[in-house]
Amino acid sequence: MLSILRNRTYRHLFLAQIVALTGTGLATVALGLLAFDLAGDRAGVVLGTALTIKMIAYVTVAPIAAAWTEQLDRRKVLIALDMLRMAVAVCLPFVSEVWQVYVLIFVLQSASAGFTPAFQASIPDVLTEEKDYTQALSLSRLAYELESLFSPMLAAALLVLVSSSTLFWGTAAGFAGSALLLLSITLPSPAPRTPRPIWERTSRGIRNFLRTPRLRGLLALNWVVSAMAAMVLVNTVVLVRAGMEQGESAVALALACFGGGAMLSAMLLPRLLQHIPDRRVMLAGGALGSAALMVLALTTLAQPLGFVRLAIAWFVIGLGYSAVLTPSGRLLARSAHAADRPAIFAAQFTLSHACWLVFYPLSAWLMAVWGAGVAMLVLALLASAGLVAARHLWPADSGAPVAHSHPDLPPDHPHLQGSHTHAHPIIIDDLHTEIPRKQRV
Repeated sequence: MLSILRNRTYRHLFLAQIVALTGTGLATVALGLLAFDLAGDRAGVVLGTALTIKMIAYVTVAPIAAAWTEQLDRRKVLIALDMLRMAVAVCLPFVSEVWQVYVLIFVLQSASAGFTPAFQASIPDVLTEEKDYTQALSLSRLAYELESLFSPMLAAALLVLVSSSTLFWGTAAGFAGSALLLLSITLPSPAPRTPRPIWERTSRGIRNFLRTPRLRGLLALNWVVSAMAAMVLVNTVVLVRAGMEQGESAVALALACFGGGAMLSAMLLPRLLQHIPDRRVMLAGGALGSAALMVLALTTLAQPLGFVRLAIAWFVIGLGYSAVLTPSGRLLARSAHAADRPAIFAAQFTLSHACWLVFYPLSAWLMAVWGAGVAMLVLALLASAGLVAARHLWPADSGAPVAHSHPDLPPDHPHLQGSHTHAHPIIIDDLHTEIPRKQRV
């Protein structure tokens, strides 16, 4: 897996991701402490509102940012967004009112909503071999999971030496380091051959996403992972501290089990995906995580929840979570030409976070009102429904040749020479509009 780091451009991209993730992890800890300083026992409300603002920014800004930057140099856009995020991080230590936190968080997360899809869309342009790209996706997933473990420990170590507000300077340094690494490389920056109207540019990614069978299946799988992982991310602290009356270290251990499962899955996937199709792996991952949550729900309704049972379930859910998310970049890269990838990645960013926006508050509400067993059961049932939808929306024979048309392409496009409606061996998931079955030739 590490062999792809020999590619200098990708190596710098990966290092940029790591330093930015570390900075973001420090900001997560510092933001919680800042909320407590500003609001005291209402800090939870402040953090909840900040997370809601984050998700709203992710859902609304990503497609707009992709549309406005479509014709611009991608490297310059990424560097500018990193500098904007750095500027916001520098401002955070000086805030004195809660509303200022909300404004800065919205600006910060809006910049991230523009940065992340464009960054992710650049990687398949750098690593053009699918085997290399698959390894990059697994390496990226490992980086995310390691950051969730490493950043809190780094923050705890730094807090022994510095004040909590100083952590934001570490965040700024992370974004500055990311910008410098991006400055040191040249990125492919494919752009559409002809300018498009702003509404078409804004909506194109989501429209193409929703009419592509495998991406519709991916949307259903986003629903699945959000349902099963929201229980882990939102309610672990309540389950362990209040339900089992255990300490903070037990909370960290439980979350580490989830992260460990995700990391193990990410490490196994590059070899696995050489022999098993993406659809089968992703559906199996969704089924594994949903089944683990369902079993835990039923046993919790029958008897008090124990830590060992929770840790095993969280580990299995982590395995399934990563098995769904890690290959998703392969589907996105296959489903668009290079110029359209930022729009497709932005659509995935928007639609996946819309799922999280549903399940974060739902899992918290179910836990508070109905308790752990019912909350797990409802979320497991919703995840299972998403899994059924994914199987239906993403046909197993989606590689079969079909007749199709290309209303979006200009008449002189090489793919249209000879006819606008034709049949030839092509994966139907590609961004083609299928002809009704009765009209196929």
